[in-house]
Amino acid sequence: MSREGYKSSEDYRRKRIEELVREFLVLIGEDPDREGLRDTPSRVAKMWVNELSIGYFKKPEEVLKMFSYEDDEDQTNYKKIRDVIIVSGISVRTLCEHHLLPIIGVASIAYIPEDKILGFSKFARIVDIFSRRLQLQERLTDQIADFIMEHLRPRGVIVVIKGFHLCAFHRGVEEPMLMLTRSVRGIFSENDNLRNEVLNVIYQDLLSSKDLEHVLMKMF
Repeated sequence: MSREGYKSSEDYRRKRIEELVREFLVLIGEDPDREGLRDTPSRVAKMWVNELSIGYFKKPEEVLKMFSYEDDEDQTNYKKIRDVIIVSGISVRTLCEHHLLPIIGVASIAYIPEDKILGFSKFARIVDIFSRRLQLQERLTDQIADFIMEHLRPRGVIVVIKGFHLCAFHRGVEEPMLMLTRSVRGIFSENDNLRNEVLNVIYQDLLSSKDLEHVLMKMF
């Protein structure tokens, strides 16, 4: 069945996931009929259908609302260096496709507009839609950068994500692991000085800020 077919049958998806979660609980040695787990399959199914995988059924194009920089009534969310706009502190919550465990992080986006920009909340929604899918942090970073280049058509864009991987915390080395990924497009790929200047600002913000710690506190 296609994603379009699934989209028109949320009840079917929720019911099937509920059945599979119940079977999963039995296979790991639990009793899905005991008091604490009785409603767990239903809760998990609802969470996956309505939240964790909703990005497969949303189009980020639908959140776009572009306007000229002069028309932006609230520029407090932006940091400008020369003609570069940097949007920082965007929360990232996604699932590692290898182990289905969370990646929790913070994204920064820098771009040089040609003539149009996006409001801060639109960047956050774009990141959220791509994040609500099974992801690799590297691919997520690339998808956001490519989407901005295609639809906003700026002169260049840089996307940097700092992510905390719970799969490394719960298995393997069992230590918290932070990963830093970046995607560079347009003029930033050609102008080393400009790219390094902007990346230095982004890295300083990401490495010194408490944004990720705040995200973790919300999650736990």
